[in-house]
Amino acid sequence: MSHVMNTYARQAVAFVRGEGVWLWDEAGKKYLDALAGIAVNTLGYGHPKFKKALLERIESGVIHTSNLWRIPDQEAAADRVAEITGLDEVFFCNSGLEATEASIKVARKYGHDKGIAEPAIVVMEKAFHGRSLATLSATGSRKVQAGFEPLVQGFVRVPLNDLEAVRLVAANNRNVSAVLIEPIQGEGGINVSRMEYLRGLKQICDEKGWLFISDEVQCGLGRTGKWFVYQHAGLQPDVVALAKGLASGLAVGACVVGNRAKGVFKPGNHGSTFGGNPLAMTGVVATLDIVKEEKLLANSAKVGEQILSSLRSQVGNGVAEVRGMGLMIGIELKEPCGELVRQALDAGLVINVTADNVVRLLPPLVISEAEGRQVVERLVPLVKAFLDKRAAA
Repeated sequence: MSHVMNTYARQAVAFVRGEGVWLWDEAGKKYLDALAGIAVNTLGYGHPKFKKALLERIESGVIHTSNLWRIPDQEAAADRVAEITGLDEVFFCNSGLEATEASIKVARKYGHDKGIAEPAIVVMEKAFHGRSLATLSATGSRKVQAGFEPLVQGFVRVPLNDLEAVRLVAANNRNVSAVLIEPIQGEGGINVSRMEYLRGLKQICDEKGWLFISDEVQCGLGRTGKWFVYQHAGLQPDVVALAKGLASGLAVGACVVGNRAKGVFKPGNHGSTFGGNPLAMTGVVATLDIVKEEKLLANSAKVGEQILSSLRSQVGNGVAEVRGMGLMIGIELKEPCGELVRQALDAGLVINVTADNVVRLLPPLVISEAEGRQVVERLVPLVKAFLDKRAAA
């Protein structure tokens, strides 16, 4: 019996080797990975330049020193993150929820600095921001919140893509200091914000002096064909939360601030023992440099569009919708389809089902067009068979 706490409904497969977008289990069976550890393994598996950078860092003997001292790798990583986000200050932590938690703290501190006694943050239905008490309170899912009440106060919930709802809040609630949005909701089912909605949201923030916080933990870092979704909308946020794909598998997150949020955090306002450690920072620098060198943003846009258009043309009318952007794709079925995960594994394909009825694809950014075609070839028959079975029932 395993002593691992039972908090996951795990599949009975263990992957022990990886190369590119391919994985092998303990029995030697080969799988095409269309999930990338839930949008984490940006460079797939065993990327030679990435491995070399990590080995050199480990061989130096220094993988942790603490933030009591300068960390040159952290400074290099912060420079790169500032460059791609267009923002000014980077706080490194260890996970997505930590990055979002820091963003919430920035918004509250910003509100207090403006004289708001109890700052509030506008959040979206069906969003997922993490599982700490503050981030699960911000999350728009009763399933995530149930059993952990009392929830943290200070969140005002509105539907996604509904500007009028936000305008109503703006007209009636003087305590709001920020909007927190996942521009593409990952756990919520690959729900894509309309670009004009994001621009309208930013306009309201500018008019009201609110912070615009973009949670790009899952959708950011090149997955959509640009570094960040907000860049598709042509806007600049005040705060960005990052994690998942930032170091291709090493645990790291970042809260990045600029514009109205610049300088809100002062010494002593926030901290992390492990955050910004040399090993994780080596992973950040290597990942971002390789994404640039290998033009993986363009690859993400190209292969993602190929997969999206192929799925739309092949899965037929039985599905509710195929949607996404770049290599972040959801196939919404009209009923729960969790059984497809096991069937896909049997067919040598790694996928995920989220929000009960949405097949989620998040392949590594190194996936080729030929491998993209294989994802479609392996997945489409499973979806069609599922639809046929349901139609016959």
